[in-house]
Amino acid sequence: MSAMAAGTENAAPEFRAAGTDISERRRSGVSRGPIVDLAVTSGTIGIDWTADGSGRIGAFTTIAAIAADARIREAYPGIAAAAQGLATPQIRQMATLGGNLAQRSRCWYFRNPQIDCLKKGGSDCPARSGNHLYHAAFDIGPCVAPHPSTMAMALLAYDATVTTDRRSGLSIPDLLGDGSNGAADHLLAPGERIDAIAVPAPVVAERADYKRAIGRTYAEWPLVEVCARAVLSTGTVQRIHIAAGGIAPVPLRLTACEAALQGKPATAEIIAQAARLATSGAKPLPMTGYKLELLVGLVRDVVERIAT
Repeated sequence: MSAMAAGTENAAPEFRAAGTDISERRRSGVSRGPIVDLAVTSGTIGIDWTADGSGRIGAFTTIAAIAADARIREAYPGIAAAAQGLATPQIRQMATLGGNLAQRSRCWYFRNPQIDCLKKGGSDCPARSGNHLYHAAFDIGPCVAPHPSTMAMALLAYDATVTTDRRSGLSIPDLLGDGSNGAADHLLAPGERIDAIAVPAPVVAERADYKRAIGRTYAEWPLVEVCARAVLSTGTVQRIHIAAGGIAPVPLRLTACEAALQGKPATAEIIAQAARLATSGAKPLPMTGYKLELLVGLVRDVVERIAT
């Protein structure tokens, strides 16, 4: 979770911060290009707050620091919960927020140095005809590997924006794309690095939560994950955002679920009906249909938890 702006594999220089991702790729031989070690500069580490209560998180801030920060937990509980659930305690102590957003694909075909794929300059996605058990259930692009960034999914739910050393105000879709570019994990230009992430001021009376479904063997990587935030008044949903990860080449907002809940009483029946709409637009691969059941269950569980 460290390549803040990876270029073309085996050729262009790659940035290294904590090194939790790039070190593994270099050990396996997937990444062989020159490394540029990043140094902490003013504004790239720590958590700052503006007068209106909005937060700014430096890209070098560790995932553990985000999870442990009392004000983050109060202002953005969904972000804090996602950070706490990410990977393992050892990884959270080292991994940076910027690196988590810009990490490379976890697909086993991409991680195999003997196999070409779209992300390594190949002509196709071998996972489509191979083992794609942990891949996309929303087939929206040529590459079917799910995006690996838990923090990108949570920040999408919070309408966060990204500042790089060249640009500012990038939404999560601006940073990661819409899944149609199978050759890239993000849309950073070669040599462009993430500096900070801004999160809008907390919404009064908002509740939020995060939950993931994991496999026993690969527990550090979610099969499906969901972050939801909502404002309720007298039992009615006044505002709701739901984002999901592990299901597509990019994190997705579940807009059909949101629309079904907006302005409705937060009853168990209405929440269950809305949760079933989480699969709207899904096109599962032969081996990933099970993810849709997990997605519906997670959405129902998370929304029920924040509605009670």
